[in-house]
Amino acid sequence: MKKKATPKRARTKQKRLSPDDRRKEFVAKATEFFSEEGFGGGTRDLARRLGVTQPLLYRYFPSKDDLIKEVYRTVYLEPFDTGWEKLLADRSKPIRDRLYEFYNAYTNVIFNRKWLRIYLYSGLKGLDINRWYVGVVRDKILTRIVRECRHEAGMPLQTKPTAAELEMAWVFHSGIFYYGVRKYIYESPVLESKEQMISDALDAFLAGFERVFGATVAISRAPVKVVG
Repeated sequence: MKKKATPKRARTKQKRLSPDDRRKEFVAKATEFFSEEGFGGGTRDLARRLGVTQPLLYRYFPSKDDLIKEVYRTVYLEPFDTGWEKLLADRSKPIRDRLYEFYNAYTNVIFNRKWLRIYLYSGLKGLDINRWYVGVVRDKILTRIVRECRHEAGMPLQTKPTAAELEMAWVFHSGIFYYGVRKYIYESPVLESKEQMISDALDAFLAGFERVFGATVAISRAPVKVVG
């Protein structure tokens, strides 16, 4: 008896994407790819993951470096356009409130496995992503934080942050960053409340900054006794 032919499934018609949407899709999937495989994979593997040909991928990104730079821009730089610098500089709010609000928003962006894995992979690979991002954090976040701490302590604002001031800010910032690494990369036990962690770190940093650098200014301003 002749078997009845199984009807073929109708092919689902894929929606045709605009060039801009196609480019965004490539960046989003490349971000996933780099977070899972690192930056050692070639464009052939990446194109296969995207479900497209290499020539089509090269039409949007002439080289792998161009694609990496676009991932960096969208994943690491775009969040800074959300008004974070303006928030840090808004002296109508107490400095602690500004920093608390900023670090809650900042960690909401970076505390995920994809973001952190790409950052760590790029560091191990010696790519420029880490150096670029460290520069952005230094110039857009930490320099502003030091400036606002100086203002709060009544210190001079004309000079650039000293190496010691920036180092203290880095220690504070890196502690918060490493909380995310321990939780999302190492999957180690951490304090359950991220908000409490930020709050405690802020109290320690602000008290330490004023004690170390504010005291230095106070000593330098102390009147000199004249011995008769």
